[in-house]
Formats: sequence, structure tokens, C-alpha cells
Amino acid sequence: MTGPVLAVDQGTSGTKALVVCPERGVIGTGFTPVRTRPLPGGLVEADPRELYGSVVAAGRAALADAAEPVVAVGLANQGETVLAWDPATGEPLTDALVWQDRRAASVCEELAPHAPELTRISGLPLDPYFAAPKMAWIRRRATGAGVVTTSDSWLVHRLTGAFVTDAATAGRTGLLDLDTTTWSARALDLYGLGGERLPHVVDCDTPVGTTTAFGPPLPLTGLLVDQQAALLAQRVTEPGTAKCTYGTGAFLLAPTGSVPRRGDSGLVACVAWRLAGRTDYCLDGQVFTAASAVRWLTGLGVISGPGDLDTVGGAVPDAGGVTFVPALAGLAAPWWRGDARGSLTGLGLDTGPGQLVRALCEGIAAQVAELAGAAAADLGTPLGTLRVDGGLTRSALLMQTQADLLQRPVEVSALPDATALGAAAVARLGHSPGLAVRDAVPDGKPSAVYEPRISADQAEARMERFRAAVATVLDGGRDATAGPRPTGPGAGA
Repeated sequence: MTGPVLAVDQGTSGTKALVVCPERGVIGTGFTPVRTRPLPGGLVEADPRELYGSVVAAGRAALADAAEPVVAVGLANQGETVLAWDPATGEPLTDALVWQDRRAASVCEELAPHAPELTRISGLPLDPYFAAPKMAWIRRRATGAGVVTTSDSWLVHRLTGAFVTDAATAGRTGLLDLDTTTWSARALDLYGLGGERLPHVVDCDTPVGTTTAFGPPLPLTGLLVDQQAALLAQRVTEPGTAKCTYGTGAFLLAPTGSVPRRGDSGLVACVAWRLAGRTDYCLDGQVFTAASAVRWLTGLGVISGPGDLDTVGGAVPDAGGVTFVPALAGLAAPWWRGDARGSLTGLGLDTGPGQLVRALCEGIAAQVAELAGAAAADLGTPLGTLRVDGGLTRSALLMQTQADLLQRPVEVSALPDATALGAAAVARLGHSPGLAVRDAVPDGKPSAVYEPRISADQAEARMERFRAAVATVLDGGRDATAGPRPTGPGAGA
């Protein structure tokens, strides 16, 4: 049995670090917030130095809290956040373009004729959410100097001097050949990135170097993109199962085994992880605004924070006819319409904070239910229980709404920091070759299970109202009976 490991989850709103012991669980924690800068026109930036500083601060805080040595470090990252940086000095040459940033829409418009080919190569639709369009935008509009990569490669270089990315994070760029898990020369050429120096793609459980950033020299032995880290920590590894993480956005992942499943539902086919040379794949669906929509409602003064969802929403019996499409940063899977904007319909003089809160919970839950339906269609079989994690799972109202609209049980993870625990798992696997995956991940039971409380007919009626509202949004306000625009990978690119 290995000793404790330090797991660092560098996320959108902050960096969480845990010291995880195989026998005793979490024995130390640290957290450092980071600031993103939403700007007009759908731009979202962050200071790379602040991202790195938060990794060091959170990691040191967790080690101080544990007050005992660790044997290795694991790192989880945001996935689609990119920057240019100088490989000689490690200094950033641009701000970090956060995954929510939409400035690369012009790149996607130019490449629209090649959208089907790019999706076939990478499994990803052509959308500014992913890393490759942002990387191309930086090269066209910001700087041609240095290297341009996802944020994990820069963080790892600052920590160890290595120039690598893990296979799952590389799979979030749009530049990786999904079948071979190697960089695609064709995709690079289409994006105008053919001459770029790219990081070496490594297994998620590979020792990549040694860092002294946290004090004593420690090997960095595990790398994994955030949502796949949560998938691993939740023990969701078999086809027919799924997990959803409710953070800044909401992200549903469903494993497909050792073969990528390219469907036509609008979901992303991507690498789940590559461990000891074996690649596993998953389907991935995204809701761009979950906790960020709650923050938006908080900023309007409707609630004082996420803790009010249950008290305010629970004060009324239903949404009072209000339908909320919380597309505050566009619609992701399965629609892929980054130009869409949110809508609130059915408002009346009797509409109060409670109805708005319930409508928001229904809007988030309805999008996740659509993702689950799309995954079932691609897999050819219904999904079973949905396992969930993330901060918003503390809301009983949202979780009950999710179970109602999904018409499936929803199991809330007892692990409050699943992403960091997934990073701990790959760090343990990298430090101890031969350790079985099942022995590296937590064996946690759910803290709560929500069963549907409404009938299938009632759930379908609510979903139909939501779909009609989405159709109106997609049609730019025209009558929803005209039907939605085409959806799926490449649609609207």
C-alpha cells in the first residue's frame, strides 16, 4: 500500500488540493480562489500566473493541514483553457482563454466546410468551447511566439520542466486522432497549426518529473482532465452507467469501453483515460451554465447564494408556469449553438423569487436529462442510475428535480471533491505500477439517493415545455412550431 498523495484540482473558480491516504481517506485540504474576467462579446479570461499561484498555495495548504509527508502528486485541469507561453522561461505570453470563452467563433466559421471531417478525426464538434479554435485564434490574433497549449502543459512545465499533456486532456483539443490517441497532422493543418511544437501525449498514470513547488521534491505521477477525473473517482467505468458533475457548468459522461462511440446525437466522443497503455473512451455532454447561472441569479438579488435554492424554491409548490432556458453562455450539447442566449418565459405579476429558482433548477435539470437521452440513443440502451457530484448537489430541490425529469434514480456522491480524488487515483497508479484501478479509487457509498416523485407523463410534459422554449431560443424568437435548426456535431459551426 502506498503512502498519502497530494491531489490538485485546478478549476475555473479556484484550486482545490487534498492529501489523500489509502487507509484514512482525506487527511488534509487546501483551497485558493481564482478570478476569471468575463468581458463583452463572450470573452472569458484568467491570469495564468494566478492559476499557477493557486496551485502552489492550495497544495502547500493541504500539506500543512495534513502535517505528514506524501509520496506523489496528481494534477487535474480545466481541459479547454489555453494560453501561449515561452518554453525557455516558462513565462506566459497571453492571458489564459478560459473554456467558456467564445472569441474563436470566427475560426469555427471559416472552418465550417471541414466540420464533418474534424469531427470524424477528433470526435469533437467544431466549437469555440474546445481548445484548438482558441489556439488558432491566439496564433492569428495575439502572438506567434512561444508555444500555445492547454493550461495543464504550462502548469506541468512550471512544476517540473516537462512538456507533456495527458491523453484525455489532449482529446479535448480537437487536434487528437481519437482512434490512435496521437496528434492528427490533418487536423493541425486545417487549423493552421501544422508547424506548432506540441506537448508529448502521455498516459494519465505516467511519472513526468519532479517538483519542489510544494516544499520537498515530489514526483508528479498522475495527470487527468477534470471531468474524466470525476468519472474515475465515481467508479463509473462500464457502458450503461453515467455521472454528472454540477460545477460552473454541468457535465455528463457515459463510458463506452475500449472503442470510441461516434454517434449522431450531438454528444462528444472522447478519451476517458489512458492507463498503462490502454485507452478507454466515453461520451460527453456539456451544460455551459449551472453554478454560474446560480451566481447570475444571486447577482440580481433574487437569492443570496446557492444555499438559498432550497429555502426560496421550497417556499412555492412549482415554477408557476415559468420556463427558464439558462443558456447564459450559449447552448452546448446536443444543440451546439454558442450564439444562443437564455430566456425566461411565462412571467406574470405573481412571479416571485421562488418560481424563478424552481424554473432555474428545472432548466439545468432538463438540459442534463436531454444529455442522458442522447447518451442512451448513442449507446443503444437506456442509462441506469445517474451518479452525481459537485457543489450544486447540495441542493435537494435541484437533485429531486433531476430525478423527476430523468425518471431515473440520482445518487449523490459522498465524495465532495470527486475531481481531486480522481487526480489522487491516477497519482497512486503512476506511483505504484501494477496497482489495480479498483484499488486506487475511493469506495464511497452515496450520501443520498433521489427517486422520481412524478409520473413519466408529467416528466415528459415538463420536458416538452422546455424543448419548446429551447426551439424558440434557437430560432431567434420565431414561433417554436417552425421547428429547431439542425443539431448535432458541426451544426451551427
